[in-house]
Amino acid sequence: MTQEFLAVTGMILKTVPVGEYDRRVVILTTEMGKISAFAKSARKPNSHLVAATNPFSFGKFRLYAGRNSYNIIEAEISNYFEELREDFVSAYYGMYFLEISDYYTRENNDEKEQLRLLYQSIRAICLPKLNNKLIRSIFEIKSIVVNGEFPGIPENRVLLESTIYTIRYIVDSGVEKLYTFDVSSEVLHELISISEYYRKTIMDHKFMSLEILDNME
Repeated sequence: MTQEFLAVTGMILKTVPVGEYDRRVVILTTEMGKISAFAKSARKPNSHLVAATNPFSFGKFRLYAGRNSYNIIEAEISNYFEELREDFVSAYYGMYFLEISDYYTRENNDEKEQLRLLYQSIRAICLPKLNNKLIRSIFEIKSIVVNGEFPGIPENRVLLESTIYTIRYIVDSGVEKLYTFDVSSEVLHELISISEYYRKTIMDHKFMSLEILDNME
C-alpha cells in the first residue's frame, strides 16, 4: 500500500510525550486546520525533530497519513520564536495565545485567519516596545471576531470614546495592522476590562496559562 505524503505550513500548539522517546503534537495549519501528529523519536537528543516539535515552532511539516494518525517525517522551521526562552512572562502570554487557538480551532476547518492572528501576536510579544497587556486584549477580542462570536460593544457599559474607537479598529482591521498602535493608560484599563468580559462570557473555558499569568502579575 502506497503511503500518502502531505506538506503543511503551521505552528505547533501543543506537545505531549508518548512512550519513552516519541511526541504527539498539535499543529495549527494553513491547509487542514488543526491536526494531531506523532513525531517518532522526537525526544531523543540527536533527533532532527527535537526543536521542530516544540510549542511555537512555525514552518513547513512533511507528514504521512497512517492508519489512525498523521506522522511527521521532517520539518523546515522558519521561526522558533527563541526570544520567548529569555522572557518568562512573555512566554506565558504566548502559551495563553496557543491555548486560545487550540480551544477555537478544528480539523478540516479553514483556520487561516486564526493562524495569521496567532503568528502576528507571537511576533508582537517578542518586541519589548509593545505592551503585553495591550497585545493580550487585542488578541482576545480579535480571536472572538475571527471565530464569528463578537457580540458588539456592550450597551450597558460606559466607555471612553477612544476605547470604543479602539475596539472598532480591532474588529475591522486586518491582522497585519493590529499591533501598530499604542493607547493611553485609561483606554488600556478599559480594554483589559472589556476583553475579560468577552472572554468570560463567550469562551467560558479554563485556560491554565492564564491562571499562571494572573498569579505572576
